[in-house]
Amino acid sequence: VLNALEQGPMNPDQLRDSAGSQVRNLGAEGKKKGLTTTLPLALGQLQSSGEIRRIPMSGRLDQQRYEYAAWQPNPLAASSLSPEEAYTELARRFFSWIGPATVAEFQWFSGLGAKAARAAVEPLQLQALGDDGTFLMFPDDYDAFQAYQPPREPKYVLVSSLDGIMHLRRDLGGLLAPEDVTRQVFGEKGLTELGSLSDPTSHVILDRGRLIGLWEYDTVSEAIAWTAFAPRNAELEKAVKKTEAFVRDELGDARSFSLDSPKSRGPRIAELRRTGGGGD
Repeated sequence: VLNALEQGPMNPDQLRDSAGSQVRNLGAEGKKKGLTTTLPLALGQLQSSGEIRRIPMSGRLDQQRYEYAAWQPNPLAASSLSPEEAYTELARRFFSWIGPATVAEFQWFSGLGAKAARAAVEPLQLQALGDDGTFLMFPDDYDAFQAYQPPREPKYVLVSSLDGIMHLRRDLGGLLAPEDVTRQVFGEKGLTELGSLSDPTSHVILDRGRLIGLWEYDTVSEAIAWTAFAPRNAELEKAVKKTEAFVRDELGDARSFSLDSPKSRGPRIAELRRTGGGGD
């Protein structure tokens, strides 16, 4: 694989042709495991070791077709960290980004097993928050957290469904007011309770850390369709228009994930307009 990539980036088919007989067919038994050849194993190992990287074909992020390129210099070559030390450094960053958080939330974010996640967090000597000790944070942040008072005036922001406030912890319920937990929203299988979801079904509107609405961009009308759980006012309308102009003039679209499309989000847009009337 490395020899082949000296010629430049290649997609899996090109790599398979270039490697020839060195790519072994795993037959029926491999197919049962979801692997038909040894190429994915080689690509995974080379990515983990920093020898190659996966890049979107044609430089486009709105599709799931990739090719592979040699990564020179190898970003891991100069690292002296053991895997366990690297996990602890990842935990350090995680709790500095989104603390207070739980070990279970770090485990999901990192992809580690429960035992490895606990071992990664232990050297950080985090301070427990509350009586049950579930939520942890750095001691240096504790006093500032306890003294924090949210602003009295609303602060509206429209963010992506992958924004760190949700994606790092996947605790959507923690961002909802009690009266919004049972609110019906349009999900993958029709209407569902917002509080039952791990991830939002659409992009979100926040006010001082609380989720107060949902939004989608309609490429046909070049407008944001949105609904709010809080009373509308001029400042909220202004925040929507500001984001709408940014998406229209700078981005062209606002996808939730790579395969999201104006057509696939049509039902979500229709539901937002039905419940909120936002957008043209």
